This record gives sequence, structure tokens and C-alpha cells, in this order.
Amino acid sequence: MRLSGQDVERGTFSHRHAHVFYQDKDGAYVPINAISGGNSTARNFIASNSHLSEYAVLGFELGYAQTSPDSLVLWEAQFGDFANGAQIMIDQFICSAEAKWNVRNGLVMLLPHGYDGAGPEHSSSRIERYLQLTDASDMPPAADVSEIDIEDHQNMCVAYCTTAAQYFHLLRRQMNRPIRKPLVVAVSKKLLKFRGANSDLSDMTEGTSF
Repeated sequence: MRLSGQDVERGTFSHRHAHVFYQDKDGAYVPINAISGGNSTARNFIASNSHLSEYAVLGFELGYAQTSPDSLVLWEAQFGDFANGAQIMIDQFICSAEAKWNVRNGLVMLLPHGYDGAGPEHSSSRIERYLQLTDASDMPPAADVSEIDIEDHQNMCVAYCTTAAQYFHLLRRQMNRPIRKPLVVAVSKKLLKFRGANSDLSDMTEGTSF
């Protein structure tokens, strides 16, 4: 799993501690890599801070996801509207590469925002823009059509999670399903510390799903 973006190691909004930096020596402790009993320097999970060049960084991560389809590659905008600087990447490659060149990609774009709608700058990820970029039918599918068949005929997925369990299953499904499609996740900052958005571990164990 690879996560990149501006300040993703610490988490801009105090909701992530992917790296805990030592105060008495160089380096950092990576809790996620230590969960399975391994040491915290293992490379199963990589969080990498990037500079303020969304166009370049998103392009790099797009290529990384293309050449490593078995990796879960996530790019997070520090604010959802920061993706404006990478609009060419989104228009030319993320939402249309499969239609133009038959190239599939499983890149995940995380777009946090503060106001649930079109708010001022540094707040809205402009989720309506990504919904307009999808080529999905506006009509509900027939009852006998499977979820995989539906997604196989769409250019990308746009999601808005309201619980931690939904977020977990969404990312898990991104890797487990047999097709690769870009995923855009609008993550509301309002829900980061909202008790109602919490989930129990029982919501993420065997037998549960998105």
C-alpha cells in the first residue's frame, strides 16, 4: 500500500499518525507495518510526503499504479480543491485512459473537504465535477446485472463514505475485485471526529462488506 500527498505521514487534520517520529534519533516508527508482528521498517505500507506540485505527483502515482497493479496506490490532496492543479491528469488519463487507449488503472484519489457542497476555496473538493466526468448511466441497473458487470462498463468510481467501515471495505474492494478502475473518494472533514461515523471492528470482519 502506497500513500502520497502533502503531509500524509502526519495527517494534515490530526486524523492520521502513519509515521511517529523519534525525538532522540533520526527516523520514524510506522505503526501499520508493525501490526502483523513485523518490524516498523518493513515496506508493506509506505506513506510519502510530497511537495506542492499536484500535477507532477499525481502523474507519478498514476504511473506507479499502472506498473504495479497489485499495489494499492492512493494520492491525497491536502485540500480537495488542490486537485485543480492536476486537472489535465484527471481529464486526459484518469477518467478517459481506458476509453482512449484500453489502459486500466486502479489509482485512488482522496479528496478531503470541509463544506459538504460547493464551499469556498480550500474547502470543497467539487465532487460534482467528478460525478460529471463519469460515464455511468443515470438509470438504475436491471436486477439481474452484477456489480462487476456494472463497474466494468464505467470509467471510474466516485464514493462518499460516512463510516470508517465503509471506507475500509471500499479500499479493500478496490484491490480484491478482478477489474481495475480509478476511485475518487470525497472524505468529509466534518466526520473525522464525529462519533456517529465510528465503526466497530465487527463491521470489518469476515462476512461483512461495503
